[in-house]
Amino acid sequence: MPTGHTYVCPTWTTFDINSTIQVGASLPAFKLPNALGNEVTSDSLLAKGPVLITFYRGDWCPYCNLALRSLQLHLDEFHAKGVTMVAISPELPNTSLSTTEKNELKFEVLSDVGNKFARQLGIVWDQPKSLDSVFEAFKVDLKERHGNDSMALPIPTTILVDGKGVVRNIHIDPDYRQRLETTTALAWVDAL
Repeated sequence: MPTGHTYVCPTWTTFDINSTIQVGASLPAFKLPNALGNEVTSDSLLAKGPVLITFYRGDWCPYCNLALRSLQLHLDEFHAKGVTMVAISPELPNTSLSTTEKNELKFEVLSDVGNKFARQLGIVWDQPKSLDSVFEAFKVDLKERHGNDSMALPIPTTILVDGKGVVRNIHIDPDYRQRLETTTALAWVDAL
């Protein structure tokens, strides 16, 4: 996505790419619970080398599940290149555990309750109240899944961070249907 543009997407949001974390920036430190409730820190992940982080909207999103499964299919290739993979959503750890089991994921799935980390990166969409009825119609209770009253969601984003915590590549698209191809993420890693 080119810089310096504002985008309007099918999810009824306006998005300024310049308000997000940028290539060359240092990733803010984080400490988030995994699907089992154990704390995972950015420092512990970076100690192993480069990290590929993907933000997804939630277990209820079919596009997210397809993207996570694609990453899982290529997990051995990422590991062979020394890259640790992590997925992050605003859902509570017990819902993240369901995501992990349903998609047979062998990488960490972390809970960013309240989208605190995603907000630091500038990738949160505060949904309008008018969408509440849409979620109700699909029987998706975000308040229960998030453990709070927030209906905010992260914009699907994939970030490659080198072992020093510097953002080397980023893919952000407010159109939740458009995801980074796993082969492109592997090419990013090759370019490190």
